[in-house]
Amino acid sequence: MVLPDCANYALSDSPIAAEALDLLDTHFKNIPSLNYSSSVYPRTCPDCSSCLTMRLLERKPDGDLVFRESADKDAPTYAILSHTWLANNNEEVSFQDVEAGTDNGKSKARWEKIQFCADKAAADGLRYFWIDTCCIDKKNAVELQEAINSMFRWYQNASKCYVYLSDVSSGKWKAYDQSSEFPWDTTFRLSRWFTRGWTLQELLAPRSVEFFSREHERLGDKRTLERQIHEVTNIAIPALRGNRLSQFGVDERLSWAKNRQTTREEDKAYSMLGIFDIQMPLLYGEGEEKALKRLRREIGEPSNSPEMILGGIAKCIKLLNEIRGQFREGDDKIRRVSSNAGFLTVPLVSCLMPARVAHRM
Repeated sequence: MVLPDCANYALSDSPIAAEALDLLDTHFKNIPSLNYSSSVYPRTCPDCSSCLTMRLLERKPDGDLVFRESADKDAPTYAILSHTWLANNNEEVSFQDVEAGTDNGKSKARWEKIQFCADKAAADGLRYFWIDTCCIDKKNAVELQEAINSMFRWYQNASKCYVYLSDVSSGKWKAYDQSSEFPWDTTFRLSRWFTRGWTLQELLAPRSVEFFSREHERLGDKRTLERQIHEVTNIAIPALRGNRLSQFGVDERLSWAKNRQTTREEDKAYSMLGIFDIQMPLLYGEGEEKALKRLRREIGEPSNSPEMILGGIAKCIKLLNEIRGQFREGDDKIRRVSSNAGFLTVPLVSCLMPARVAHRM
């Protein structure tokens, strides 16, 4: 919301004003006739998702990889890979590697993941596949933002999701594993895949999720392994079976990610966007606390009912009046904020401001 300079000044020094602005931002933008714009938090139009471009991979008979781009809504059937990144991201096959030619990526440690996904997709009769390491140009900030806001849907729309567990072996196990239903049960439960933030949506979004060992052997799928997955993640079995995530409470969904880690601290919030079916801009550098605060604000948006809107406005006005007490007494100046609906008058302190702000009034 664009506010007068005096309000921006108050916001910079007043925790009460900051709370008031948060409330204004939450409640006023829900009025359908109000022009809402923000230079701080630019909003993504919810109707733009169908216009986004999805970049898929295709493996040619000679082994070369080529990209196929199409509108998100027109993407052909495809498989998708879920995995954990190496600590050294330079050993992952990148967009630039594929664009420059297959040989650039073959020497990298994680080229095997590309081969694995291509082989499994071909075996399932799928011509195309998607892998986050190389299907997103992460040097393009706009593309990265669009991709992260679309990723839950991309996993949801995949015909198959292959989970590659590089730390689970189907060929070796210790003596104490012999009593387990599966010889690899213990290492499966301890897999790093269950501790990463981004893999939460990769578990919940797709209809078909299949797990594979580092030897590329199939361990099972989300349904046959749901007991182990439930015990490791504490995710409700109905959620694992594909029930709408909106049926589960906010606190419950947030708890699913509580013990998961991300390389960048802000991603602890950004990786939950699809879980709550919301979009918001990415502001790397804002820190985990602010990112989570913005996430909660988006999650907690009230409905458009008149009662909720009026209740929010009343609370905002009360807080704005408290701001007045932080300055010396004087006359209030009424600022008028234009909107499609006409004029919305909000009492803001003007002449009470310090001299360095008064000239702006």
